[in-house]
Amino acid sequence: MLILMEPAAGPDLIAEVVALLEAAGVRPQIQESAEATSILAPHASKALKPDRLEGLPGVRRVVPITSPFKLASAEGSLTPTIVEVRGVRFGGGELAMVAGPCGVETREQLFATARYVAEAGLKLLRAGAFKPRTSPYSFQGLGRDGLRLLEEARREFDLGIVTEATEAETFDAVAETADLVQIGARNMQNFALLKLAGRCGKPVLLKRGPAATLEEWLYAAEYVLSEGNRSVILCERGIRTWSDHARNTLDVSVVPAAKALTHLPVVVDPSHATGRRDLVIPCARAGVAAGADGLLVETHCHPEKALSDGPQALLPSDFFQMVEQCRAIHRVISGRPVGVGLAF
Repeated sequence: MLILMEPAAGPDLIAEVVALLEAAGVRPQIQESAEATSILAPHASKALKPDRLEGLPGVRRVVPITSPFKLASAEGSLTPTIVEVRGVRFGGGELAMVAGPCGVETREQLFATARYVAEAGLKLLRAGAFKPRTSPYSFQGLGRDGLRLLEEARREFDLGIVTEATEAETFDAVAETADLVQIGARNMQNFALLKLAGRCGKPVLLKRGPAATLEEWLYAAEYVLSEGNRSVILCERGIRTWSDHARNTLDVSVVPAAKALTHLPVVVDPSHATGRRDLVIPCARAGVAAGADGLLVETHCHPEKALSDGPQALLPSDFFQMVEQCRAIHRVISGRPVGVGLAF
């Protein structure tokens, strides 16, 4: 249930409600907004009747949450969640963009890419230090050395770092470096890793599994949220279908479907969704037009030499084109002035 407090309810009245919930075995989460404070109490209806809470001083109304994912549900928040990462806002009508190579390969490669990502006006750099690969013989990333290079890139270019945590053993090291911790598609149902992400104190980007339903994806987010981490971003990265013209199939329809069910921001990764450089920009445009709150895109200074996912990495010139076009589309759907000369 969602307990709405009166605007004038002070800390003492809020503490009284929280104490009652905790005594009943419920783990409440306090949500503050400009209008008033609300208390999210998952499964509280099993322990307390609404009228028991509505009789408390300062309580305005108790709203039942019928969704099975209590914390991720749109019913569980008065307003859509905005996740802020080093000044970049995911949600709230903004278009957040994250770009960089699939993996950290060398200092020269990382810095060259970070330089033009920053020149495009982006504030977040993505790159994997640990790489979960289908083949054990493929490039697995530089590990802790890669994390050190990412920290250097942050200092040099003033970019926030988005990098993936792949296992419990190295999770703390990744979380220490990352400004936004990514949980990849292969780990969407690694529940131990999700719980660590919920306790890490950093925003989390949760990718949809390659065969996951929308409901399963939201349940995975619920694991992170249930540990107290409210800063979760959902990322659609394509699902496996019978089609063979692309690496995966970008499920554009899941963007508005997810935004109807959850208060969490939703972004699109057109690079992993397609696996083909020529399809990335059109699918990025489609994701923005469908209402995505942001994009996660791969770009590489020399994709022909990339140690992982070179065929899907945008060339620098293509990357600048994508940024310009997607910003223009977002201005259109947001009702803002577009300007002239932006041919798609």
